[in-house]
Amino acid sequence: MAGRPFSAASVLDLTKPPNIEDFVPVPRPKEEGFQDKFIRKTKENPFVPIGMLGTAGALTYGLISFKRGKTRQSQLFMRARIFAQGFTVAAILVGVFAAALKRKE
Repeated sequence: MAGRPFSAASVLDLTKPPNIEDFVPVPRPKEEGFQDKFIRKTKENPFVPIGMLGTAGALTYGLISFKRGKTRQSQLFMRARIFAQGFTVAAILVGVFAAALKRKE
């Protein structure tokens, strides 16, 4: 050792990953885009997008009714919006609970 100076780089080659016998790395899953992820999540829990569309529809028609002066109809659509929001939140909670149970198995 007297002839060579000691350095950490000579002991560890930090440019390469360590070589471990019989180790096979798991291949990375392909990166999924927004559309692929949206389709996958919709197939896993289709009630969430249905609730979201119901909420948006009730809100839109409620605001249109309010603008036209139909206060009774506007109130009914706002109540329907609240129901649709509750349905969406319940669908999300059921989906989270189901995913948690699925992972334990």
